[in-house]
Amino acid sequence: MIPFMYLGAKHMATGYDHILFLLGVIFFLYRLKHIGLYVTLFAIGHSTTMLLGVYFNVGINSYIIDAIIGFSVVYKALDNIGAFQRWLGFQPNTKVATVVFGLFHGFGLSTKIIEYNISPDGLIPNLLAFNVGVEIGQLLALGTILIAMSYWRRTASFWRHAYTANVAMMCAGFVLIGYQITGYFVS
Repeated sequence: MIPFMYLGAKHMATGYDHILFLLGVIFFLYRLKHIGLYVTLFAIGHSTTMLLGVYFNVGINSYIIDAIIGFSVVYKALDNIGAFQRWLGFQPNTKVATVVFGLFHGFGLSTKIIEYNISPDGLIPNLLAFNVGVEIGQLLALGTILIAMSYWRRTASFWRHAYTANVAMMCAGFVLIGYQITGYFVS
């Protein structure tokens, strides 16, 4: 079970698309209870589809699911800069969006795990170990992000550059989408 836990932690800690989304989710959250709530909603979403997707062998084309994950980064950056309020005249429910995008992130995880072609013997304990690893990796990434953000938020440059940082995050999301769509059509 330890190797699966390690794989899960490694996947999350090196999964720049997941980390970008997580950064977007907590970018303007200051209270630990709010951060905990949103991270929990995201974890519930991705844990559910990851576990069920692998258990029922439901994989989605990795290019398509990774493009949707890239879109989640774009969506969250747009949300952070207030685009939906300006464009649509209302604010979509951020909690629902976090769970929904968590579900898609989980399908990304399940698709990768299915590619490992794991033996059905001991599948459930190994999946749970992988999921625990994912959560450990997510907490490590979150801790690093929170430390960096807490220092940055104390500077005068935070509010001057918050918009630009979210536009850069959105651009990174578009690059992820473009890369995945190109890969889809080339393969």
